[in-house]
Amino acid sequence: MRGGKENLHLSDTISPTMSVLNPGEITALLERWRLGDTDSFRRLIPLVYDELHSIARAYMSREGAGHTLQATGLVHEAFLRLAGPVKEDWKDRKHFYGVAARLMRQVLVDHARRRTAEKRQAPAMDASNHAEELEVDYLLLDRALGELEKVHPRRAQIVEFRYFGGLTLEEIASVAGVSISMVAKELKLAQMWLYEQLGGGGR
Repeated sequence: MRGGKENLHLSDTISPTMSVLNPGEITALLERWRLGDTDSFRRLIPLVYDELHSIARAYMSREGAGHTLQATGLVHEAFLRLAGPVKEDWKDRKHFYGVAARLMRQVLVDHARRRTAEKRQAPAMDASNHAEELEVDYLLLDRALGELEKVHPRRAQIVEFRYFGGLTLEEIASVAGVSISMVAKELKLAQMWLYEQLGGGGR
């Protein structure tokens, strides 16, 4: 895979033996990176790679066999997007994982859109193709989450953190700055809303 923004080459920054996870060090590196220290981003990658790869594997487990994008490629593409010019006002490592999970979701959605566009241009092969069905489902879910963001942005964020970022209710509460009970309530309401939007109500 070629390097991206800021001359990022993941093969140069990821060693076979990852560093022991140090939350304080990760938060400090995020802050220095936000302030413009690009070397801090390179030092950050080995510390967070394993956890991001676990999130990516969880994503890909939903996609089924035969998907053209693999977990490692998904992580690498997310890192390239993280290395872009826009920097988040990082709160801590949990916030970082939430944003990274959102970027992975965007990568998969962009991938599904490209695949769907290619299939429309190519001769029909197999209308019952399982991979195509998964791509359509993923686009529908992304569209529903986009609609939820318009009416209840915090609920959409909680869904992303919980199901795409893998954060616990306690971690989401810390990132979002609300109580755990509020997170649980908002998550339940978001689930009900998405269920209706995706046709779960029998429409």
